[in-house]
Amino acid sequence: MKSKIVSLSKNEEFKSILSGKKISNKYLTIFFKRLSGKNNKKLNISFVTKKKIGNAVSRNKIKRRLKNIMNDAVKSININFNYSYLLISRKSVLDDNYKIIKEKVFQDFEKIK
Repeated sequence: MKSKIVSLSKNEEFKSILSGKKISNKYLTIFFKRLSGKNNKKLNISFVTKKKIGNAVSRNKIKRRLKNIMNDAVKSININFNYSYLLISRKSVLDDNYKIIKEKVFQDFEKIK
């Protein structure tokens, strides 16, 4: 199943999701909430990295890693498309091994169901 990842665009959507539920681990914090008026056939997700983490190159590397993990997650595990997600990353995403991060993110998305 090929699905497109759509990012959140409005400030109200971000604020609404931040008031929803969350799951945290060593690598990132996942906020999720049902938003009305969203397309359930596409994955509504946004990736956030803070400026404290590093320069633009390292922040973009973190976002690329997370997008790649989410593309794999859509193909291999059942992600609830009714929710909108906000992933806020930590510095450890940049330092640790890709496979370990991927396993941890998959475990957290299995809990969300």
